[in-house]
Amino acid sequence: MRKIILGCLGVTLLLSSCVSQKKFANLEAKQQETQDLLNSATVKLNGCLEDKATATARLQTLEDQNSFLKANNQELINNMGNLTTLTTKGAENLEKSLESLQEKDLTIRKLNNAITRRDSVNLSLVQSLKGVLGNLDDEDIEISVEKGVVFVSISDKLLFSSGSYNITKRAKEVLGKVAKVVNNKPDFEFMVEGHTDDVPFRKNGALLDNWDLSVKRATSVVRILQNDFNVDPKRMTAAGRAEFIPVSATEKSRNRRTRIVVLPKIDQFYSMIEEGMKDPAINN
Repeated sequence: MRKIILGCLGVTLLLSSCVSQKKFANLEAKQQETQDLLNSATVKLNGCLEDKATATARLQTLEDQNSFLKANNQELINNMGNLTTLTTKGAENLEKSLESLQEKDLTIRKLNNAITRRDSVNLSLVQSLKGVLGNLDDEDIEISVEKGVVFVSISDKLLFSSGSYNITKRAKEVLGKVAKVVNNKPDFEFMVEGHTDDVPFRKNGALLDNWDLSVKRATSVVRILQNDFNVDPKRMTAAGRAEFIPVSATEKSRNRRTRIVVLPKIDQFYSMIEEGMKDPAINN
């Protein structure tokens, strides 16, 4: 009996030992499976952490770029505002420049108009003088226009005797013709200039030198024009230039001359300009 009991106990222990080993194996297998799952989850977690770090870094980069673009956008907006201001000022300056150019152009046109009118008057004066003096030799009298001024140059031999300031009879005839023209041009003034050559003048009474002789010849001419031909003395000026403005270095006789310089009155010239300003052809 005792053997039977011992045998049963042995079988029982044997069976109990077999069951525990099987559970252990199952548990061990489950542990291994759990460990594998844990390892797999850890790998995935690490991957997610890496992806998060990459995404965080990219987000920071994008935020930095966004901030940079915002700053640039604001700078561009500011620059556009400055450019608009500069463009506005530039347009204003351009408009002022155009207005200034238009004013200058208008002034130039007015002056050109006045000069053209003055030149027309001078041309008329020259034609009148040449008409009344046309029968004289070119060597005795010359009529020219220089810089808007009419010059009538009369040779010494036609007006005076050598070394004298007394007007000859033939000279009075010539001066009478000149007086006829200038009396018909009341808007002009003129100056009578006496010129000599460079030969020293021998003292003769009150005359000391060529200065005195040139002045006396000029005053002799203006007296004849005033007293014999009724030229208004307020329109005349007598001047002596002596030998200091020669016209020829070789022909002394050409330097001995009396020159009548005819020019419009200054106020008359300004009147031409003012009239030009009123001209519709200019102002339109």
